[in-house]
Amino acid sequence: MEEDTDFRIRFSSLCFITDHVGFHGTIKSSPSDFVVIEIDERGQLVNKATDEPIYKMSKGLPEPNNFAKKTKLGLQNLVFEEGGNQKVSILVRCSDDDQNHQPGSEKEDAIHDGTSKGEEEKVYALGSLLDEKTNELLDQFACDIKEKWNSESELTGPSPEFSLGRILDKNQRAILHSAIRQKFPFLITVGKNSEIVVKPNLEYKELCQLVSEEEASDFFKYLDAKKENSKFTFKPDTNKDHRKAVHHFVNKKFGNLVETKSFPEANYNAGNPNTVITVRFREKAHKHRKRCVESQERKVIYTAFTLQKENLEMFEAIGFLAVILGVIPSDFSYAGLKDKKAITYQAMVVRKVTPESVKNQINDSANLRERILEAIENVKHKGFVNYYGPQRFGIGRKVHTDQIGLALLKSEMVKAVKLFLTPEDLDDPVNKAKKYFLQTEDAKGTLSLMPEFKVRERALLESLHRFSMTEEGCIQAWFSFPHSMRIFYIHAYSSKIWNEAVSYRLATYGSRVVEGDLVCLDEDGDDEQFPNNKVHLVTEEEESANAYAIHQVVLPVLGYNVQYPKNKVGLWYQEVLSRDGLQTCRFKVPTLKLNVPGCYRKILKQPRNLSYQLIEEHGIDVKAEGSHIDEATLSLLISFDLDASCYATVCLREIMKHDF
Repeated sequence: MEEDTDFRIRFSSLCFITDHVGFHGTIKSSPSDFVVIEIDERGQLVNKATDEPIYKMSKGLPEPNNFAKKTKLGLQNLVFEEGGNQKVSILVRCSDDDQNHQPGSEKEDAIHDGTSKGEEEKVYALGSLLDEKTNELLDQFACDIKEKWNSESELTGPSPEFSLGRILDKNQRAILHSAIRQKFPFLITVGKNSEIVVKPNLEYKELCQLVSEEEASDFFKYLDAKKENSKFTFKPDTNKDHRKAVHHFVNKKFGNLVETKSFPEANYNAGNPNTVITVRFREKAHKHRKRCVESQERKVIYTAFTLQKENLEMFEAIGFLAVILGVIPSDFSYAGLKDKKAITYQAMVVRKVTPESVKNQINDSANLRERILEAIENVKHKGFVNYYGPQRFGIGRKVHTDQIGLALLKSEMVKAVKLFLTPEDLDDPVNKAKKYFLQTEDAKGTLSLMPEFKVRERALLESLHRFSMTEEGCIQAWFSFPHSMRIFYIHAYSSKIWNEAVSYRLATYGSRVVEGDLVCLDEDGDDEQFPNNKVHLVTEEEESANAYAIHQVVLPVLGYNVQYPKNKVGLWYQEVLSRDGLQTCRFKVPTLKLNVPGCYRKILKQPRNLSYQLIEEHGIDVKAEGSHIDEATLSLLISFDLDASCYATVCLREIMKHDF
């Protein structure tokens, strides 16, 4: 998925205070996975009437091997929400893989390795390996699927299937798998023992809603060919949101097999900045292939292992193993299907995977539990960098709230209005209205286009229609917003600078408290409410005596009534203000009746009352050459309290070492 570049850069550059490895995972696949409860002035949860959290947590830390078993596969997309002073209960589905991917038996069947034979030979294989009647029925099945899709009628009931019958020769089956997918990329082939079953490729249909049918066909042929060091490029695209959708589709469906990147089209001009999405196979999909020393030809490697599964369909288990080993379901051989509702043991063979790679996956999975527990304990004792969370700035938007705040601080009122009304690359009524306004500055005409539910936009436009699109008219238009909304944008800019400042402070001095740092002398004071007389400038003697700890260090949030550090960090603040044209700014905007005194914010915070539990969601046991793996998707159930103005996602970022 293509991300907002500026947003991604500013948050990927933020640092960590802890030194554990971290892990990948997904947050909030359902609303009950992310529970936020405010804490009142007496320290009580505001839902005290029920006195029951969504998840019952043990007061003490449960034993690491205390796992509740469920049958569940899959990871969902990241979604975040949180409040201020809060108690947070969160369910995180954990993975040590680099991609958030949702495996499933159907989608994995769409990715088969195929042979390296040419296109003509593959098509010829259908005529040579299938009898005339079977070929005709296959063509008719393909035509029926295409006709239903072209008529936009839904395929109701179970997915239609066409069986080619049993093909006893393994090499012939491999050739047929690839030949069918090359000729009919809108179909997938599934191996059931020696039988080949053909089904509609639902991912193909989904991709056709984003790109042309020609591109979709070429993309799935590229996946099937699976040629080393090859690339596939979608057609140039100027629509950023459309590119995001294509990135998201490819990474969600095939993220463990391929990776995507966006590049400016070669020889593009500034007036037409086309961007292309390039897809390439991940290196791990080919790293197990070796060359014979004698003939320099491909050598096929086979590894035998024992599969133990519990309450799981065979095709689900194979799909899951294919993902973690970087192969495809047809690379597995086995002697038959075993019951789902049972604990079964079964001899299996996987090709193109060395025993060493299986062992590596075993070690990775075994280490995942240890990494999770180490990460939580680390943050519990050392804390996390107290960044303002990404939702403060507007995730995934062309214009972030801090950009509007900077324009207001510089009294660029017309620019601020235009930034507020900047459209996204979407073709919905709201963005059509915004596009019309930027093209015409016709507030009255834009009002007729703007949907009624966009209350703030309509209030601004009504003022502009009354006062005109002049500097004074835009000042009046901003008064259509309440004071809290106007000052919110100023605070967003200050928050952005504070995030950058703390990253610079930690990169420059680390966890040492040095001369010129600012420290808080009031341990009981509320965060961001420290008066100047409670903020102390560290002296050279105090640095030498280690008089203060890093958790006491604060940095100023921009305003007219704050002091700055007297070291390199203070100089950094001045350089940044100069960079943004605010070297003479007093953080007062009298025309909008905005006065920003500023405050201080601790650079580190610690979660309180932290408890957690690991939950094993399903089990697949693999044994190979004396090694053992219990392949399970883990869920981490974690609960903690945070002070006001802290962000739960920022705490989770430190635990997981993962930028959301």
